[in-house]
Amino acid sequence: MTDKIFELVQGDGPLIISMPHCGTELSPGLAERLTEEALTLRDTDWHIPRLYGFAKDMGATLLSARYSRYVVDLNRASTGESLYPGQATTGLCPDVLFDGTPLYRDGQAPDAAEVAQRVEGYWQPYHGALAAELARVKARHGFALLFDAHSIRSHVPRLFDGRLPDLNLGTARGTSADPALIARVVAAMESASAAEGLTCVADGRFVGGHITRRYGRPADGVHAVQMELAQDRYMDEEAPPFAYLPDRAERLQRVLTAVLDAFAGWRPAQG
Repeated sequence: MTDKIFELVQGDGPLIISMPHCGTELSPGLAERLTEEALTLRDTDWHIPRLYGFAKDMGATLLSARYSRYVVDLNRASTGESLYPGQATTGLCPDVLFDGTPLYRDGQAPDAAEVAQRVEGYWQPYHGALAAELARVKARHGFALLFDAHSIRSHVPRLFDGRLPDLNLGTARGTSADPALIARVVAAMESASAAEGLTCVADGRFVGGHITRRYGRPADGVHAVQMELAQDRYMDEEAPPFAYLPDRAERLQRVLTAVLDAFAGWRPAQG
């Protein structure tokens, strides 16, 4: 199924993979307002649907954005509050790139009315679809497992010091999923990462964004985690066209397969 705002492939298992930052389309007239650097769409979560394509065979439901995070950031609250108060980040309708340089040409940033229109036209449909899929999966299985899939350049000094670990699991500091599920996923991530010579961390610089925090309600049967990947482990993160690198990606996919097997294979304890 393809919608104007998102692409949805429904699976029959309890796992839903959300990919809110993989979109590359721009809303009408936006390209003319962006700086040359912004037009490279450098801050996109490039190739994430391809990287996680193997999850279809696991019965996963895949929901991916078609529009760029520069239109509206689907992993921010629609009211615009910061995910990380006191730390550098980007907002609901960002006006700077991750490195702090301007996103818009002078005088071209959106006003409050335009932000509200983008929320209604792009943010709400994606979240409506996500909520509907969580309800569908929960009705079928009695619970739902939400895996929010992201990636970012391995070095972004404005956002974090040094090199980011290769795999960054976020659980809203242990609150967005059952503790036993979190422990199971962390163990799988650590073991598989070590076997592949990759680094990993749980609840480090990225503890999970709005999607993880909003929908992760283990008491209500919805368990959510976020995975932030260092892009140089599967692609050329330096320059357009930001090519996918299959040899690197296969190595990372072996770890992601172990992580998703652990996540999707979990079942709640019977009361």
